[in-house]
Amino acid sequence: MFSDICSVVIYKFFHVRYPLLQIVLYIYTGMNNSTKHIIAIICSSAICLLFALLLASNSTQFEHYSSLLTLYFIIFGIQWIAFIPAYLFHTERFFDLTGGLTYITAISLALFWKSSNSGLTAHDIILFLMVITWAMRLSSFLFLRVIRAGEDTRFVTIKTSFFNFLMTWSLQGMWVFLTLLAAIVALTSKNSEQSIGFLIAGTLIWLTGMIIEIVADTQKSKFNAVASNKGNFISTGLWSISRHPNYLGEIILWIGIAVTAISYLEGIQFISLISPLFVYLLLAKISGVPLLEAQAIERWGQDSAYKQYCEKTPVLFPKMRNK
Repeated sequence: MFSDICSVVIYKFFHVRYPLLQIVLYIYTGMNNSTKHIIAIICSSAICLLFALLLASNSTQFEHYSSLLTLYFIIFGIQWIAFIPAYLFHTERFFDLTGGLTYITAISLALFWKSSNSGLTAHDIILFLMVITWAMRLSSFLFLRVIRAGEDTRFVTIKTSFFNFLMTWSLQGMWVFLTLLAAIVALTSKNSEQSIGFLIAGTLIWLTGMIIEIVADTQKSKFNAVASNKGNFISTGLWSISRHPNYLGEIILWIGIAVTAISYLEGIQFISLISPLFVYLLLAKISGVPLLEAQAIERWGQDSAYKQYCEKTPVLFPKMRNK
């Protein structure tokens, strides 16, 4: 999980150039799992708190407190409160649904506070609708998938370990906060200037990504619904030009949200544009593609048809075809 990912990242990026960090890595890898999980909980919440504090001065106020800082505590608070019954009953059924509801809660509060402070514009509402449409669709899709499957195999061992399970909920808080950062910074920004150009460009990019994600998910669901396809991999439709088109769509739609948010930003607020970069790194380099690729190799690694599929189909971004 996250603790192992930390080890790999530190090793890859700092192994040769920074001997001190080699010592840190050596100490870290020697820790027991509970200690690693506690460190991950602290780091994930602290990183997001740092962003919230850096951007708090340019944020509107809610009850004399920074709106952005308040949203940070709400986002992580929801995860930690939901963790309690989830751990007590050793269930992960509401994990993805809670993530989606946290997105909806945070962006709805940001919009409400914006309306209370300075009123709403079409730009504000469209940005809000981009996030809430995606969040409602994804959370319901993942929740129904877990209900149909009976359980989420990712959590079989995790949900019985207090610190491991708490770490997972904390990481979800980090995922929500950093993914949503550009949108909530925009809606809580004191800057009232908006650009129709960024709105149009962002909306078109978001629509492209959303369509790709929906079509990819629909194609895979239909493929899996056919009994004869059980145990096989999909290589048709969008899956013929990318091995993970649903992730490609998600990355594109968050780029669209960031572009829509640009005109609200000024000064240090531009660091909130880390949002789509975070989504890309999370899906392409950490938890999404790498895990699914490893599972695929384990299942079909010796299958000549799968090898051929991998050779001609890019992992994420489609190839530009030569005429």
